[in-house]
Formats: sequence, structure tokens, C-alpha cells
Amino acid sequence: MTSPIPGPPGLPLLGNLNDIDKVNVMVSMSNLADTYGPIYKLNLAGKDRLMIGNVEMLDEFTDESRFTKGLSGPLNELRAGIHDGLFTARYGEHNWEVAHRVLMPAFGPLMIREMFDEMHDVASQLVAKWARYGPDFKIDVTDDFTRLTLDSIALCAMDTRFNSYYKDDLHPFVHAMVGFLAEAGKRSNQPALQTYFQRTAQRQYDADIDFLQAVARDVVARRRQHPSDKKDLLNAMLKGRDPKTGEGLTDDSIMNNMITFLIAGHETTSGLLSFLFQYFLKNPETYQKAQKEVDDVAGKDPVTVEHMSKLPYLTACLRETLRLCPTAPAWSMTTRPEIKEPITICGGKYEIQPGQTMTMLLSKVHRDPAVYGNDAEAFRPERMLDENFNKLPKNAWKPFGNGVRACIGRPFAWQEALLTTALLLQKFNFRLDDPSYQLKIRQTLTIKPKDFFMHATLRDGVDVVHLEKSLHADPDHEEKASSNRKEAKKLQTTGKPKKPMSIFYGSNTGTCEALAQGLATTAASRDYDATVASLDSATDKLPKDQPVVIVTASYEGQPPDNAGHFIEWLKNLEGTTLQGVNYVVFGCGHRDWQATFQRVPKLTDALLEERGAKRIAIRGYADAAAGDMFNDFDKWEDETFWPGIADTFGSTGEVSEETSGLDVEVSTQLRTSDLRHDVRDAVVQETKVLTPDEVPPKRHMQLKLPTDMNYKAGDYLAVLPINNSTTIRRVIKRFGLPWDAMVTIRSQRSTTLPTDRAMSVFTVLGAYVELNQPATLKNVNAISKSVTESSEKEELQHLASDAFTAEITAKRISPLDLLERFPSATLPLGEFLGMLPPLRIRQYSISSSPLVDADSCTITWSVLDQKSLAGSEKRYLGAASNYLSHLEKGEHVQVSVRASQQAFHPPLDSENIPLVMICAGTGIAPFRGFVQERAQQIEAGRKLATALLFIGCHSPTIDKLYSDEFSQWEKLGAVKTRYAYSRKPEDSKGCRYVQERLWEDREEVVELFNQGARIYVCGSSAVGTGVQDMTKKMYKQANEQAGKMKTDEEIEKWFVGIKNERYASDVFA
Repeated sequence: MTSPIPGPPGLPLLGNLNDIDKVNVMVSMSNLADTYGPIYKLNLAGKDRLMIGNVEMLDEFTDESRFTKGLSGPLNELRAGIHDGLFTARYGEHNWEVAHRVLMPAFGPLMIREMFDEMHDVASQLVAKWARYGPDFKIDVTDDFTRLTLDSIALCAMDTRFNSYYKDDLHPFVHAMVGFLAEAGKRSNQPALQTYFQRTAQRQYDADIDFLQAVARDVVARRRQHPSDKKDLLNAMLKGRDPKTGEGLTDDSIMNNMITFLIAGHETTSGLLSFLFQYFLKNPETYQKAQKEVDDVAGKDPVTVEHMSKLPYLTACLRETLRLCPTAPAWSMTTRPEIKEPITICGGKYEIQPGQTMTMLLSKVHRDPAVYGNDAEAFRPERMLDENFNKLPKNAWKPFGNGVRACIGRPFAWQEALLTTALLLQKFNFRLDDPSYQLKIRQTLTIKPKDFFMHATLRDGVDVVHLEKSLHADPDHEEKASSNRKEAKKLQTTGKPKKPMSIFYGSNTGTCEALAQGLATTAASRDYDATVASLDSATDKLPKDQPVVIVTASYEGQPPDNAGHFIEWLKNLEGTTLQGVNYVVFGCGHRDWQATFQRVPKLTDALLEERGAKRIAIRGYADAAAGDMFNDFDKWEDETFWPGIADTFGSTGEVSEETSGLDVEVSTQLRTSDLRHDVRDAVVQETKVLTPDEVPPKRHMQLKLPTDMNYKAGDYLAVLPINNSTTIRRVIKRFGLPWDAMVTIRSQRSTTLPTDRAMSVFTVLGAYVELNQPATLKNVNAISKSVTESSEKEELQHLASDAFTAEITAKRISPLDLLERFPSATLPLGEFLGMLPPLRIRQYSISSSPLVDADSCTITWSVLDQKSLAGSEKRYLGAASNYLSHLEKGEHVQVSVRASQQAFHPPLDSENIPLVMICAGTGIAPFRGFVQERAQQIEAGRKLATALLFIGCHSPTIDKLYSDEFSQWEKLGAVKTRYAYSRKPEDSKGCRYVQERLWEDREEVVELFNQGARIYVCGSSAVGTGVQDMTKKMYKQANEQAGKMKTDEEIEKWFVGIKNERYASDVFA
């Protein structure tokens, strides 16, 4: 007795078309696999299709005695343009058989090896372009790799040069191809009747096909007019004969396969290279290993074909990239035509009808936890080194298709990708344009990263002239010539030498960047010309004979997004290679994360010293828990940094009157608005209060996300807020501005404020600066200098002395609070703006699952609105929480999705791995998403492992958030809830706090842990510490009961071992 294949219910005529996001097709397919399991059925406009999502299932369908390649969806539509080419031929078509036998020798090892020089020629053009544009040029990665691979296949296969790097726009062939592929994909996901009435689209489709065929005809005609003996693909098609039948390829077959090679030969490889560099830049340790391998193998010599077989780690990186992001993300199989009876699979569980199409979802197959483990989502090339790769199940890695219909051009693509990557890593260091970039997918028939930009900096101080010659010539000779040129240039330089300073920051939220910008402003008043840049931009390029300042934070012990490559580079240096570098480090952190507090600043400081750099001054640090980071920095700067600079470099110059350097011109004529670049507009769909009126509110919001912004349960939503209008009006009132004032800011120094254009003062104050930031000691002194009343000056001087910590920092008194308190202060608006840090994003845990709605997400937060410690009747209003609270349905908010740590997601193998989730207050947010996802999977027919959720709140009537939902999910079997009520402990087995309830139910927790459960914690630092201590206590007791005594050191070692593997925490201040 077979079982029905699960799947979502469909609509009449349309079937499941509405279940598929037309922009994010593969994301939709993947979400449905997460919901329904490794096999599910879709009805797409009347045609049933089975979707396959794990290795065990795929293994059955690769049996070529029962199944063969199926043409469905976009591939079937492509036949309108390339008919029976190698890629789109149906089973048994004669032209495919002839072409396959004729062309197989053309892709043999010797033929591919002979193409190396031409591949190198095109790759060298890319290197030269990036070198000439310099490190500030924003590289459109997929665009440039598309040019590379198109030019390579055209030159190597057909001896034709498209010269894409010498034109601003891509070759028209690419535009026609993209249009052709996109329309084919669109047609495969809509009813035929709809396609029939889309006449404009049909005309463009026909025009794109005509252009592709015209290019192919021109290439063939040129070769026939000018014959050559070159052993390339074009001659193989023109002159080759089928060893079985003696036939040659027909003219139509040559045309069809010409277009096929031009499309398939560049589209997939450009995607592979783009994804690879995205993974490199998101995984600095891997990047450094790959670059070191290239250096060890090729050194500074030209990269040659002999090097290709000596790059095992780079090979593993390519394999791992294709595992996670196969550029052809799916392929289909169908039953062989001679099979007329149903076939059973999975030991007779499911029945497959004759002619049924099965689509292999490689994004799920390649992430099968049964094969790749619980870290299957992680980019880890070590699993793809030859020893491990060869042990994989035979069908666990299938990016090139299956059997006789697998990609014929795989050797070509592999050599091209290896060569290009080696050459680029040898010549450049790379960094992301946006360090917070999260991978987005652009899909036609293939997939590529969307909006992925990076910067390339030449390594080892090589200049462009030297580089271009070193691509082919002896590097030692050129290095000497380059050195002579530089010395000559130095002799020509006249005039007083400048006093440069380099300030590098590592920052995710903007705090360290703001500190770096502030130091650059101060440095200008001390005769230093300071440049400010991210730490990654200093990789392999730390300047010497000038002060180098590093301001960086730690995030759960890891470097910030824009510092990871620099740290990995430091770790891999040897000896005293940094001798001559004069440096100082300032670190930011939060002491509640005791195990990793200041880890990255300490590591940076130690590594620099170990590698021969000279420390200018002792490392400074700021503790966010004290709430006074900016003042800590100012104090360190005045008392430690500048004296250290004077000791090392001599006098720091006469300190001029320190100003912000901002000149503000007020206008009431023009209005503009300004949007931030790192976020996009989402639309509010729903907003509601979750708590009664008598308690501080906790709120819920559902947002419609921008197109192609995807998330997973457990991720964050980063929100760029706007300051509260009440606070903005306080500033306007204090400076005597009209409500509709316009300002134009001009600055000779680096600033994050909008300059040289008029805009509303509301926009500047609302969208660009932190109005609630506590005043620093420098701020107090600057305001003191501007007051005219002696009594006020005396009081400000008192606040700037011993009273500062108690009266300013502890009470979170802002510069605005001080200006209102001391009315005689005459501080200009420009100086006030210069005091304020740039407005930072706030991160909120997403409280929903994409399996329920991939286009929307929800967040849950507490509203910060309390009496200000500044006194009087003022309220302290949290910028982001109040901003969100005042948004209504239909309004826009600027957001981006930020991935959480890898461990803080539901396990891939949810059917076998139990969950223990622990939270308090709005820490319930990510677990609402977890449980919502589990409920969706259970309703789809899946059986999941146990999930236990511990929730801390005040009482059952005050803040038992989402209680109705969790009650329904518990009845469904998606979760078991355990509450701890701090104000009603009698209703929660006497437990006031969530860690106490964890101890109360420890037997159940230990049992689940022994079954392989993962533990997740979300809440305040007090919750994190309490749960951590209780977990260790439970481990100790469990061992004692088993007769095993554990020391504190052994318990700590055990806990460190499970962190970020089986114990994941998301703890907020």
C-alpha cells in the first residue's frame, strides 16, 4: 500500500502557482521542502511535478535504467531558441546523440589544457581593469565576472573576441540572453493562456532569439570565410564526424549548440565565481587559507597551467561553493519512455506514474544533514578536500547534472574558475563594499548574487605598471624597476612633509566608526591629516612611519563584519614582518559577555606586537555596560593617546580651538529628504500592543519585506529609526529655528552628515544623529566655554569634574539636556551637530518563520518611555522603540535582514533533534518563529522531535505574550511550554525566574539533551548568566548521579565545548 505524496493544496486551473514567489522561485521551493519534507508534489497550471530534497530520494532518481533527463519548466521553453542542442534535447533525439559523440573529445583534458593561455589572457584583462580603477572603485562583481566568462568561452571555443572590458555596457548578446532566460522562466510558471495574450513579451522573446541566432550565424560564417586549423569547439562542430554513424552536425545543430555553449559556458561559471568571492569575504579564515595556498604554490610568478593541479584547498572552495549555491539550482528527471507502468520508490512507499517529472532541488539535496551534518548550512571547504569529498555518497554532490546528460563543459568551467581565482588572490586583497551585506539571489534559469559589490587593493605595494608586466614577465626584474621608479618620484617631491595618520575601525553598528571619525576631527586640530577606513582595507597594507590607530569591537568574541579579513591576515603573519608600524588599539565591548569581553581588541594588540609593530600607547577600552563609551574614548584620547603620540613622533603641534569643522547655512526655501543606503523600505502590515494599559507596553509588528529580502527563523531585522518628533522639536526650539527651516552643511573634514545640499532640519535631526547620546566630558567643556552667565559656567565646570560620572553618565544627560538646562550657552548649531554620533541601526529578533509567509516578517519589542533622569517633566524616549510604536498600517520603515550566528537557527534535522528553548520577556521573539515553523511542518504531515520552551514573565495576566498562539501550538504538538512568573510564583511551581523553572524540570531537560537536543537562550544578560550557571549545575548533578565527580574546570571545559554547537545564546544588554 503506497502513501500519498504530500504537498500544498492548490487552486482550480492555477494549481500551486500562487505558492511560488515569481522573483524568488528557489526560495519558495526550499521553504516548501522545509514544510512538507524531502518529497512533495506541486501542480503547476495543470501539470504535476514532484520536488526532491534529500540525497536518499535523489539517489533513486539517478538510476538511468528507470529515469532520464526531463525537460520541464524553463528548459522546455528554451527549446524555442535552441531546439535540440545538448542542453535542451529530449531523450532519444538523434541530433543530440551525434553532437554528444562528436564534441566529447573537444572537452578532453588535453584540449582544455591547450585553452589555458587564452583563458589567462582574458583573466589578465580583468586583473588589469581592477588594478587601474584602484581600491576605491566599487566593483560590480557579477557584471565583471560575466564579462570574463563570456569573453573566455567566445575566445577559447570560437576564436572570437567580444572585448567586453573595453566597453561600458555588456555585449548585446548578454542582454538578449538574459531576456531570453528570464522570459523562459516566467512562461514556465504561468498558464499557457496568459502567455498567449502577452503580445509585447512575445515580440521581445522573438527578438532576443533572433539576435542570439544572428550572433551564432556570424561566428560560423566568419570561420567558413576564414578557415583555420585551430582545435577549438567551432572547428569540432564544423569538421567533426560521428564515430558511430559518420555523420557531421547539421547547420541547425551547429547553430543550436553554438548558442548553448555561449549561454551555458559563461552564465554558470560567472555565478560560481561571484558566489565564491561572496563566501570568501564572509569567511575571512577561509579567504586567508586560499590566498596562502596560492602564494605557496605560485608565489609572485605568473600563474601557469601546471599550478592548477596543486591547489587542493582552492578546489575544495569551489566544490563547497557549488554545494551551497549550485548555479544551475535544479534539474529534472522523468521516467524512460518505454516504462508504461507505475514505479515505486522508497521501498514501495511512494508511487511514480509514467511520464512524471521530478525536479531535484539542489539547494536542499546539498544541505542534507544526514550527509553533511548539522552545520550543512555553513561554508566549510574542509569537507570538500579530496579525502572527504571521495567519501561522500555517490549522488550527494550533483551541481553538473546526472549521468550521460551531465554538463559536457565541466572541465572547461573548472579550469577557468581555478585560474581566475588563483590569479585574483595572487594580485589583490578584497573587501566588501557593504560589510553587512547579506546574500541575495537573482534568478533567471541560473542564480547569481544580487547587489554584490566589493573593492580590490593591489597586494605588496605593487603598482599598476609592474602588475601588468608581472602577469607574464619575470617579477624580480620588474620589482627592481618599480622600486627605482618610486625612488625617483621621492626625489622629485618638494615642500614641507605632511603628518599623516591612519585610523582604522571595526564596527557593525557604527559606534567604533563614530569614534574613529571623531578622532580624525581632533587630529586635524593637532596638525595631522588623518584618513579613516575600515580595518579590512588595511589588510596587507598597514602604513609605516606614521601613527596607526585601531578602534574595534568584539561581537560574541568574533571580529566585526569589516574587520574579519584583517584579523585573519594578522593571525597568519610570521616573524617580525610589521617592524616599522607604530600602532595603538582602542576596544569597545560589554562586560556582561565576560568570556569574550574585549577579545578582538586584545588579540589585535597582542598580534601586532608579536609581529614587530611598536605600541605607541597602552590599549584603551570602553565598556558599554557603563553607558559612557564616548566619554571613555575622550578620556583615553587626552590622557593616553596624545601623550603617546608626542613621545613617539614629537610635538603634536599647537592645539587650535577645537571645533566640529561644520559650517551651517540656514534656509527656509527648499525641502528634500534623504534615505540611508544600507536599508530598504518595508511596509507595515499590522501593529498591535501585547500587554494591558497599566504596564509598560510590549508590541508586535508585521512588515511586508522588500522584494528578494529573505530571512530564516532566528535572524534579526535591522531597523534604521527616526528620532522622536518631540525630541527634534526640543532642538529646534532651543536653537530658535522655524519649524520648516532648511539647512545646508559644509565641511572640510570627514563627516557622516549630508553636505552641500539643502535639506529640512527635521530630516537632519531625525535621520542622521543620535539625540539621546549621553554627553561626553568634551561636550560638557565645549558647552561650558559657550555660556555667558558666570553661575552657569561654574556649575558646568563642576559637572565636568568629580560630578561627571554621577550627574552626567549615570543619568544619561545628553548635550541637548545641558543646552536646555543652561540657557546662556551660545553653542552654534554646527558645533552641536558635530558633537552627536551618527544615528545607528537597532537590531530586533524576527519573531516569525518564512515557512508561513516568506514575504513578511514580524518583530516583538518593549517600548522605552520613562521619566528622564535629567529631571523636570522630561521623558526619556528610546529612539527606535518609540519610532516603531508610532508607525501605522501602510507606512514605510527602512530595514535590512541580518543573519544571526549559524547556531541560532532551528536544526536542519528537526525530525530527530529535540529543542530546549529558554527566554524571558521579549526574548520570546525568535522562539515564536521557531515554534511557528514547527507548527507549519506538523500541519504539513511531518513528525518532529520534542521541543520544550521555558518562558519567564511577570504573571499570567500581564505579559504572557502570544499565549493563545502557544496554547494552540502546544495542542498541535509543536511545543511544550513551561512558565516562570516572577510576581505569581505560586502559579509556576514556586519558580520566579526562568532558570529556576529550568532546574525544576531538569530531569526532562537532561533526557532531551541526552537525545541530542540543542539549547537556545534569548533574553537579558541576567537571563543569559542565570541559565548558563543553571546548565552547569545540571551537568554537575547528572554526573554525580552517575557516579562521576566533575571539577569546576572540567565543567567549564564541557560548557565551552557545547557553546555554539549545542548551546546557542542571543543575549542583549
